[in-house]
Amino acid sequence: MKTLVKIAFKNLNRQKKRSFLLGGAIAFGIMVVTIINGFAGAFAKNIAGNMADLFAGHVFVEGVEKSAKGKPVEVIRDATVLNEALAASRVDSRLVQKRSAADATLVFEGKKANQSIWGADFANESYLKRRLVLKEGSYDDLLAPNSLVLSEKVARKLKAELGDKVLVQLKTVSGQNNVGEFTLRGITHDMGLFSNMLAYASRDDLNSLLALGPEEFQLYGIMLDDLSKAEPARDALVAALKARAQVFELSAAEVSPSGAAGMQSRYYKLNRLAKKESWEGAKYRVFTINDMISQVEELVKVLNSASLVILAVLFVIIMVGISNTFRMVMYERIREIGTMRALGMQRPSVKRLFLLEAGFLATGGTLAGLAAAGLVMLILSLFDFGTGTFFSLLMRNGHLTFAVGPVQAALNFVIVLALTLLAAYLPARKASRLEPAVALRSTK
Repeated sequence: MKTLVKIAFKNLNRQKKRSFLLGGAIAFGIMVVTIINGFAGAFAKNIAGNMADLFAGHVFVEGVEKSAKGKPVEVIRDATVLNEALAASRVDSRLVQKRSAADATLVFEGKKANQSIWGADFANESYLKRRLVLKEGSYDDLLAPNSLVLSEKVARKLKAELGDKVLVQLKTVSGQNNVGEFTLRGITHDMGLFSNMLAYASRDDLNSLLALGPEEFQLYGIMLDDLSKAEPARDALVAALKARAQVFELSAAEVSPSGAAGMQSRYYKLNRLAKKESWEGAKYRVFTINDMISQVEELVKVLNSASLVILAVLFVIIMVGISNTFRMVMYERIREIGTMRALGMQRPSVKRLFLLEAGFLATGGTLAGLAAAGLVMLILSLFDFGTGTFFSLLMRNGHLTFAVGPVQAALNFVIVLALTLLAAYLPARKASRLEPAVALRSTK
């Protein structure tokens, strides 16, 4: 086997230009797919991290009560039990924020827009200021009463400008219709698909519309030092909170269901429990930022699947070149093959020699492609695209980031190796079946 390896390397070295072109084609395919995988790998983490800043936490708690008519009322009236549970859970939290939220209809001069509004603490939410870049207005302006922040897309839809009075129609926590007037004092850059999810007002002002007291709120957000700790922190908080209060929990079948239910987010499933179950007093649901935007994970799977399709298409094309090249190699080496067979080399060894050459090409091309992809990703990550655009949600502090999992890289290599060996197999088999006498008489 050692001798075959040496001969395979020698044969590849004899035709440097041809080997370089074949290896380069393989490297290009691997580079393209690795960059796609790298972007997809960081895509979900970046969105989750950025949305955590906008939503004020990595782990969240919502409180739900039942009204006299049996309808869920989302409110947390006292944070004492949550503070105690957080301390007991030993979750290393950087910051705890309290927010309110409402699904509202905005009205301005006859134009309407559906909008989710978050009641935030403009004076103290440092993470929000870091992530929510104002295109117009300033955070100092937002400290004025009844201030409202909208995305550029929604403001354009309403044709509203800074200083305009916008009516906000919503339902109180008990389900009654209410309306209030806010002044548009901040306009953010277009948030794309998230534009209708990200509007902000003072929590005190929003509470008054929701019929909540000044100290009441709806969302208890816990900011961690690392997004990867969100799920363990959630589980630890649930365990501590269960010892002190009622907690919504999903069954094993609900956590990993089959069929269409498997596409539903964990947050959606927890919300449904509040409609189905009965209880007295307050009951809490605990979830993470990943639970809220789980559809992003589905998009990552689509991107990875698309990269595999691209890889397959590229290598179907490359396979044709590899197959034709090895067929020419076979004809060029007919007399050489006859000599080796006459000296005692068996048919399986001849076939193995060709396959070893193909395997080395695949391995070398893959390593070169990974190195090229790493260099391209490094260069792209150095550019600062800023944080004032929708695309900033896909980046980390304005920079593109990439994360290539070892499993994904190994899978790509296995696919490349298998396709390359398959392309070389027929020429290798034909070469192994050459009769020594016939091959030695050949003049090709």
